Amino acid sequence: MSVFALPLGDEAELRPLEPWRAQEFLDHIDRARPSVDPWIPWAERSTDLASATAVLQRYADDQAADGARIYGIWLAGTLVGGVMFTRFEAVSGVCEIGCWLEPAGEGRGLVTRACRLLIDWAFAERGMARVEWWVSPGNTRSIEVARRLGMTRDGVLRKRFPHRGERHDSEVWSLLAGDAPAGGVKAELDRLMAAFLDAFTNTGGRRPDVGAVRELFVPQAVIVNNTGPEPVVHDLDGFVEPRQRMLTDGTLTEFREWEVAERTEIFGSVAQRFSDYRKSGVRDGVRFAGAGRKTTQFVRTPAGWRMSSMAWDDE
Repeated sequence: MSVFALPLGDEAELRPLEPWRAQEFLDHIDRARPSVDPWIPWAERSTDLASATAVLQRYADDQAADGARIYGIWLAGTLVGGVMFTRFEAVSGVCEIGCWLEPAGEGRGLVTRACRLLIDWAFAERGMARVEWWVSPGNTRSIEVARRLGMTRDGVLRKRFPHRGERHDSEVWSLLAGDAPAGGVKAELDRLMAAFLDAFTNTGGRRPDVGAVRELFVPQAVIVNNTGPEPVVHDLDGFVEPRQRMLTDGTLTEFREWEVAERTEIFGSVAQRFSDYRKSGVRDGVRFAGAGRKTTQFVRTPAGWRMSSMAWDDE
């Protein structure tokens, strides 16, 4: 374990990504290249040891001047991604966060947890006023992270940057210093529930991201469907995988689910929520609407609040 490391849970750590790690960084970028090249400009410039070292050295120089800085995410001892301040302007109080991940690190909530650490440090320790998130509209995974962080979409800058002979738009998302603590624990639990329900939505041709549910729960979570004569108990994989198939293979379309009422109780590091919900969609070509109730339990972890269990009963 590095002397300078922060735990992210799930055998993962956040550490400074320094120039002496260039070979490890290059090996990781080679594995990640198919998924990060379209979104991370320096990824396509890190093609050999010299260029990878130059990328990390530039961040080291910027950090020494209290500017941009970069951190790696290690999972079980392997570098699988990272987060960074792509801009850090202490005088203006504005910074920008970015992230990347190779497939081996996906589906665990690592980027979301790491970004929360950077955001908390920027607001609490450095007194920043605004944290920004710039993303291509086509980078849906990055947009989902911005949503889970509670950010607001400020707008789109059209044709802002060139990439491989074409100009691309940039969405700008942000979180203000006053936003982060405004609702306290209740606001965090509200965001978790909103992200859970949003993960199943496939209306208007939208592709659902059911796998994002894994980032909302502790790994050992239990999810129970109690609508039939016998409870059906799932672990995370058993819950996520069949729903991902059903929502993407045409079986269930135009689906969405939303809360209509809730009661949340918080006691120290545990909480519970009772929700009334509605849902609608088209299943096997037949439109339907439904309703029900669910109860959700939450626990506070080193990486923030997570769901620990959920049970529901449809009317």
